[in-house]
Amino acid sequence: MNISSALPTFVVTLREGFEAALVVGIVFACLKKAQKQECYRWIYLGVIAGILASISVGLFLWGSLQTLESSQYLYAPVLKEVLKTLFAVTAIVMLSWMLIWMSKQAKSMKGEVEGAISTVLTNENAGKGIFLLIFIAVLREGFETVLFIAAQFQTDFLSPTIGAITGLILAGLMGWSLFYWGVKINIRLFFQVMGIFLLLIVAGLVVSALKNFDGAVTILAQINLHYQSLCLFNQGSCLLGIPIWNTSNFLPDNQFPGILLKTLLGYRDHLYLVQLIFYILFLGIVGNLYFSSLNSKSN
Repeated sequence: MNISSALPTFVVTLREGFEAALVVGIVFACLKKAQKQECYRWIYLGVIAGILASISVGLFLWGSLQTLESSQYLYAPVLKEVLKTLFAVTAIVMLSWMLIWMSKQAKSMKGEVEGAISTVLTNENAGKGIFLLIFIAVLREGFETVLFIAAQFQTDFLSPTIGAITGLILAGLMGWSLFYWGVKINIRLFFQVMGIFLLLIVAGLVVSALKNFDGAVTILAQINLHYQSLCLFNQGSCLLGIPIWNTSNFLPDNQFPGILLKTLLGYRDHLYLVQLIFYILFLGIVGNLYFSSLNSKSN
């Protein structure tokens, strides 16, 4: 198993999965308080349906990349890199938005979920309402994860999938321990620490997205000389400019400890000027919004 591919998805699913587990746990608590234990089955059905829908989306995205990988179409390699870029950009936007939103809403999430359940229980179709609430909560986190895995896809799909499943199982156990056994977990500290890791992982995804897009344009220019004008730089990379460093000789990003730096900090043993600029910009802008939301919540 490739640890470099497994760890990022483990961190993403652990954080996002625990968020979904909190919603599920709150719903269980509300139903128990209202003595509506007969509605528990709608929670289980919602979780299962959300997971199956997420897996279906993941298989569709993976199948699309596999089809382009084996296609004999001249521009298939270009389309593959473009598709991976789109997956990466979508994952970056969704994970960044969720990171900032969760830091602002975590304090009021319990009250909002309890309010939603109270409203649902007044309806005749309370079971369907509970199912929909759980299904959306699980699918939202699952969709973000499968997009992240698809954006990271190289030739190894098994490792990120194992990392995602492991993170999901641990998130579920944490949620179960919190609500069933009453284990004390500092939820605020957990989300803050995991949020920092997620911020750095997504910053690394920005670097990868730029590499994929550069690869698409480079391949396109090689296939058709008319598209050479799309290259912005005559030296170094087509779109990424001059190389900043090449540390593959003494700190390769596919071996320890470089593999951990790549996983947790977005490190690359080959880095270009434009990648470095966007990496810093992302951390500066999104990081500032994230820490500002933490500070405003604590005031």
